[in-house]
Amino acid sequence: MEKLELRTNVRDEMIDITGAVRKLIRKNGWESGAILLYSPHTTCAVTVNEGADPSVVRDIIVNLRKLIPHAGDYQHMEGNSDSHIKTSMFGPEQMLIVENGDIMLGTWQKVFFCEFDGPRNRNLWVKWLGATD
Repeated sequence: MEKLELRTNVRDEMIDITGAVRKLIRKNGWESGAILLYSPHTTCAVTVNEGADPSVVRDIIVNLRKLIPHAGDYQHMEGNSDSHIKTSMFGPEQMLIVENGDIMLGTWQKVFFCEFDGPRNRNLWVKWLGATD
């Protein structure tokens, strides 16, 4: 297992990690299989979405804040219940196909690490699942 270390800068943030994932694949010589990206944090997620137009990320964050406000009818005492809910909606993991030493993404797709309780130092675990064919 590999680990990517990330520093987030604001409370709600989607960081494009596509390049870091590709670099890790090249560094390890992974050619054909899949990688599992997993966040071991209860207030972070991993997703794939459009990365060509930055307004998409902005729209996601702005509207998540409206759907699940920071201040709401929450009983969790840490003040981050909204972060837990957002993480549950997105999920802590993504499985990506690797072929010919690169992740298979659509034309506009990027891989994002989603912070919902930042800023913090975070880890993303990466597990290689090599093809057996």
